[in-house]
Amino acid sequence: MDLKSHIRSIPDFPKPGILFYDISTLLAHAQAWQETVERLSAALKPHRPDILVGIESRGFLVAAPLALRLGCGFVMVRKRGKLPGPTITHTYELEYGTDTIEIQADAIEKGRRVAVLDDLLATGGTLGAAINLCRKVGGNVVAAACIIELAFLGGRKKIDVPVSSVVSYDS
Repeated sequence: MDLKSHIRSIPDFPKPGILFYDISTLLAHAQAWQETVERLSAALKPHRPDILVGIESRGFLVAAPLALRLGCGFVMVRKRGKLPGPTITHTYELEYGTDTIEIQADAIEKGRRVAVLDDLLATGGTLGAAINLCRKVGGNVVAAACIIELAFLGGRKKIDVPVSSVVSYDS
């Protein structure tokens, strides 16, 4: 199945000059969504993760069904101020400024095998920050995965674990 045909491209969103890859059309198509989950499951299974970490917010949509499929736990990485209890934060550079994400301090048992998921890999900043954050709380990050990879931005080069993507755009 050609999953690219189920991803809508929206020019100039959220600001002029940005081409937004919208997975809502993929999620709405039952067969395409099932195929996406199957492909990501097959890519992650050899890494034997104990925990899947989803990055706010579309990463939750990716990680949660995969956790069920793989029999793993599911943990959220969120923007600062969104999680209750003690948290660990990580601030990272964006193209125009910085952002901060956090995880609950006790979310991952030390040494647990972790795979980090998001909907899209672009420059690698957010995915790399989430990987670092999982390591700060004791996770052994063994893989990362996403639905869409913007390969032309080179984000994969910044990630120091195996990365799987279902759909790749080269330009």
